[in-house]
Amino acid sequence: MAGTSIPLMAREAGRWSALGHRDGLLWGSYLGSAPDPYRTSVLVEGSARSRATTCSCPSRQVPCKHAVSLLQLWSAGQVPDASPPDHVSTWRAAVSHPAKPRRTMHPEAAAKRAAQRQERVRLGLDELDVWLGDQVRAGLAALRRGGYGPVDQMAARMVDAQAPGVAGMLRALPARFVGDDWPARTLEQLALIRLLVAAHRRLDDLPSDLAETVRSRVGYPTSRESVLARPAVRDQWAVLGHVDVVDYRLTSRRVWLRGERSGRWAVLLSFAAGGASLDSTVLPGVTIDADLHFYPGAGQHRALVGTEHGRVDGVPDVPGVGARRAAEQLGDLVAADPWAERLPVVLHGAPVPPEQDGGRWLFRGEDGAAVPLPPGVEAWPLMARSMGDPVDVAGEWTRRGFLPLGFLPHPLDPFFSVEVVSR
Repeated sequence: MAGTSIPLMAREAGRWSALGHRDGLLWGSYLGSAPDPYRTSVLVEGSARSRATTCSCPSRQVPCKHAVSLLQLWSAGQVPDASPPDHVSTWRAAVSHPAKPRRTMHPEAAAKRAAQRQERVRLGLDELDVWLGDQVRAGLAALRRGGYGPVDQMAARMVDAQAPGVAGMLRALPARFVGDDWPARTLEQLALIRLLVAAHRRLDDLPSDLAETVRSRVGYPTSRESVLARPAVRDQWAVLGHVDVVDYRLTSRRVWLRGERSGRWAVLLSFAAGGASLDSTVLPGVTIDADLHFYPGAGQHRALVGTEHGRVDGVPDVPGVGARRAAEQLGDLVAADPWAERLPVVLHGAPVPPEQDGGRWLFRGEDGAAVPLPPGVEAWPLMARSMGDPVDVAGEWTRRGFLPLGFLPHPLDPFFSVEVVSR
């Protein structure tokens, strides 16, 4: 009939794919605003009150609109009978047979186990200390000639000693065996590892925040429950950038947030192995009103999202600082956590292309101070957006230089963008 709009269900049906149902279980993939479709499943057996739903969308509402849409399609007979995919069957099994609550360990038993782990770590680090001394006495050239083999062997020993953080620092060592300044960078990494060994020996004498930092760097576990039990910091958290890192079989993601009122930085970490998807609940370009719970330790940025009270698209204009001020902030961070690898910062300045082929880009502030971008990183998109004028850019300041992650909005260009570097 003229003037009649297409029913909502018909319009939504075109966004669904991989639909199916079997034995009271519905599933499908919904193409929303995100690059990847949302995976939605609904268990409709039993009463309406007992129905379970799951969806990979960021909505905190239960059931979400995608689950409701899937139920509407099923009611209209538009969901075909099919065999459920593995991830749907796994979810149903978890819902139908929830895991039994974990038994709480008796405090005395927990303390005994913690002491046993600390002793195992101590013995492993004592062995590492001897190995470090041998490398310095034999000369860095001999360490370089040995390549990955001896380093990987000692890293495996640290895993056995329940010190995975130290193992990671060791595995990063061979990457420093390149470039003209490789001896200085190699010796710096060895010194940081030796400092961690020495700090662990004095663990009981250190201030509580620094002791927690040492534990974190060594690799002592911190449960999610204990972090969420810590005091919450509620703020309007602007999500300004993220970095995905592929390391052999494990992929990790860092998502950087900055509190609008507190000015505090936070990083959300997620990990995926075997081709699994990383957490995409919080991604750059939004501002969330949320409670964040920070991990213990001095200079720590890692946090977990507790309660999210709301979110809006877009981020506010965050005033940047010059390179000199950022260098001072980095000094403060290293003073609190000598093993810190990166500083989140908003820099105010302009990108400067290299003067010769193979050179490195610079990011120069209005005060003339400049910081190089990491080797191989080109900032042509940032140059096109800024037209060479000073702008505010969020990123990570590391030992390899400043890595731009997000172009902040300003009066002449009010749009946030993560398209800041070419590669």
